[in-house]
Amino acid sequence: MAASGAVETISFTALDRVFAGVMTSNLALLGMAVGRAQGSAVTGAVLALGGFGLGAGVTAGLTRRASSPPAHWSGRVTACLAGEAALLGAGAGVWAALGGTPGESARNALQFGAAAAMGIQAAAMVAAGRSAAPTTYLTGTLATYIVKGVGAGRPSRWVPARLGAMSVGAGICMAVLRTAPAWAGVLPVALVACALLAARAASGPGSGPGRGPASWSRLTRRSR
Repeated sequence: MAASGAVETISFTALDRVFAGVMTSNLALLGMAVGRAQGSAVTGAVLALGGFGLGAGVTAGLTRRASSPPAHWSGRVTACLAGEAALLGAGAGVWAALGGTPGESARNALQFGAAAAMGIQAAAMVAAGRSAAPTTYLTGTLATYIVKGVGAGRPSRWVPARLGAMSVGAGICMAVLRTAPAWAGVLPVALVACALLAARAASGPGSGPGRGPASWSRLTRRSR
């Protein structure tokens, strides 16, 4: 969640003023850009939509036959998330080399790559099934929490934590962009890497009932 917030911050504030992982908003932004005849805004929205679609499509193909215990990510899901981290790492390297101020061509390439990374992440979480939850779009999560959680008297502590994590990731990334812009791209890479390490530790011999993604998964399912 925090990684998604960080990527969205870079995408919207420092690239093409579109979102890397929220395609609903990008479709609306595309329509507005067309209505205003703003070519650059149309380009940004199209790049984000195309990158997300490519990342999600490739991940869907790689994980289509993946299977894993309900409490853990499969090897293919983990490999796709590692690929996302590598893609974000490449983008962070380009970003740093350009001092956090890329030109138009570099911005377009970085926008496409950021959206592809979010597409990978979104599709990987879908493929993970019950052992994961949405990480790039939270409107449905919030609505479900209000209707079936708070409204039913069974609120889950994990939903506010997930919503908060996205905001925290965005806030920290914004602070880095303001103080050390060349290093902003490192944050989402580090956050995805931490998630992979945590998942690996939780699925190892030391993991058991009530620990790691298994416990988290059960709690999040109760809130749906």
